[in-house]
Amino acid sequence: MSINFFKILRTGLLFSSIFLTYETTQAKVKLPSVFGNNMVFQQKTKAWIWGKTDAGKIVIVSATWAKAPTSVVADKNGDFKIGITTPSFGGPYTVTVDDGEKTVLNDVLIGDIWVCSGQSNMEMPVAGWGKIDNYEQEIKDANYPKIRLLQANHVTSNSPLADAKVWEGGWKTCNSKNIPEFSSVAYFFAREVFKKTGIPIGLIHTSWGGTIAEAWTSGATLKTIPDFVSAVQKIESSTQKGKTPSVEEQLVTWSKLVLINDAGLKGGDAGWHSASFDATSWKSITLPASWETSGMDNVDGVVWFRKTINVPETWVGKEVRISLGPIDDNDVTFVNGLKVGETVGYNNNRVYNIPAEQVKSGSLVISVRVTDTGGGGGIYGGKNILAISSSNGETISLNGEWKFKLGLDFKTIAPMPVNSDGPNRTTVLYNAMINPYLQFPIKGAIWYQGESNADRANQYRVLFPAMIEDWRKSWKQPNFPFYFVQLANFMKVDSEPVPSAWAELRDAQRQALSLPNTGMAVAIDIGNAADIHPKNKQDVGKRLALIALAKDYGIKIPFTGPVYKSQQTNGNSVKLSFTGIESGLKTKDGGKVEGFAVAGADKKFHWADAKIEGNRIIVSSTEVPNPVSVRYAWANNPICNLVDGSGLPASPFKTDNWPDMTLGKK
Repeated sequence: MSINFFKILRTGLLFSSIFLTYETTQAKVKLPSVFGNNMVFQQKTKAWIWGKTDAGKIVIVSATWAKAPTSVVADKNGDFKIGITTPSFGGPYTVTVDDGEKTVLNDVLIGDIWVCSGQSNMEMPVAGWGKIDNYEQEIKDANYPKIRLLQANHVTSNSPLADAKVWEGGWKTCNSKNIPEFSSVAYFFAREVFKKTGIPIGLIHTSWGGTIAEAWTSGATLKTIPDFVSAVQKIESSTQKGKTPSVEEQLVTWSKLVLINDAGLKGGDAGWHSASFDATSWKSITLPASWETSGMDNVDGVVWFRKTINVPETWVGKEVRISLGPIDDNDVTFVNGLKVGETVGYNNNRVYNIPAEQVKSGSLVISVRVTDTGGGGGIYGGKNILAISSSNGETISLNGEWKFKLGLDFKTIAPMPVNSDGPNRTTVLYNAMINPYLQFPIKGAIWYQGESNADRANQYRVLFPAMIEDWRKSWKQPNFPFYFVQLANFMKVDSEPVPSAWAELRDAQRQALSLPNTGMAVAIDIGNAADIHPKNKQDVGKRLALIALAKDYGIKIPFTGPVYKSQQTNGNSVKLSFTGIESGLKTKDGGKVEGFAVAGADKKFHWADAKIEGNRIIVSSTEVPNPVSVRYAWANNPICNLVDGSGLPASPFKTDNWPDMTLGKK
């Protein structure tokens, strides 16, 4: 985490700039950032246009699709709000807002507006730090002028904001220039819907990597959930400056605590970065990978990695370059004990130069100190990234075996201070990145989040549906469609059935389907054991689109995959029934059914034999003569293969209501 000591100064300058601009342009109507050229209005609704002008002025709105203009008088504060009825999809149109001086919105489309939100797997761009599968070709093919893009900048606020800051000034047309930095999931969702319907799609992308669901939920709703009452009250109440150390001061103190307790640094010159240190007793890991795949599940802290290579004689005395790709989250990299670079942020590629004087005959020892503050941790980039290369173009791959060891588990020290303006606080993203859009009618929302709440999955069973209902109430659209992505498979594969926080979070997501007009895209088959950000975002977007096409656009297609309905016990076997199987049941690979476990009253699960009989699954185990519960794909990274006839995967599920392992975690 970096600390910007110039933030207050910059904020002051920015405020002055905004103030001067406001004073010089107040004679002309001022509209929020959701309005502009290339925008989309929701079809067949009453769309609101609002903003500011001088008090008492008459504001006239005319649209080229409307028979007559509409007017309103600005109130004593200069605020105005005016409604215009929108037709069925079409365009382009022009909208003029006139308070004596005209503001003209050109190339306006009427279509469907979808809000796209969540954390990093929604934020993950087509290119940029994401570089999804086949991203170069996807960029070339991104020619959809009737898909429009509005991307909210990252902003937090302790109180609701009236306007949002947006990327590059406003709405953009979907093309090869604008799509690389836009949400890949949102784009693939819109592309599929547009291809099948021809309806213009407006995407409001408002997400932030690594964020918790309660940050996206209003204070009013969170105060109805006991776990969050005090946190919301703290946000809402003003605190006296100087009463406690600033977050920056607390972070400095905490960082010193980390350094003191990192076992890799306690040896001084003989620390784990030293070329002379003997790491032969350390465990091995095959990189690139997340350390969760190598026996350190749910570990946040400091992990050291070491690798030794032989230096070719032709490299001696010449500068070489080491490429480590993205690292989750932060790194300090040493070569032969000398620090050659450090980087903050999981989405940055690491490329460091090794000075010529350090390139000597013999061996070269690479030591990487990785700090992870949440989620997955490790050196996780693609296999073609890890390398060391000389100035003449020769390259040595760094893929394969490295040594690694835990230097510090953050659970053993005081918690990291929370940034006072950081995103992982109750309500602050709702206030800044949702509230500004609440007057703007939408078609629905898509959501990809949950990783940051996985260690509190039981709490998510209440929080997530509350957030969905909160948004619907806030938008005054009580039943708008809300479709979400279930967490993909991630981390190492377990050899035996074990408790899993990620499985519980997935089940909490599945449980939210009890709300009306919800849908869940299952991604249990398209994750990546070594990467919390899997690159296949095409299928994620398409699966979300299938739900919308079936439920909102009247296209008769399979859209859910098998969803558990009920169980019937018969002696030593259990018969399972499902919904969403109009196209039948089968296995993805054509082999035997995998992924089922069964337990008796002792709650000890054993792998089970499972077979398809018509539209049902029969499950049994010789180790469980009296089965009580069945679980499917109940693991961080399960081996499972049940799909419907169209190939859509079955959602992980459990048939019992036994307590979650995350029960009580807050």
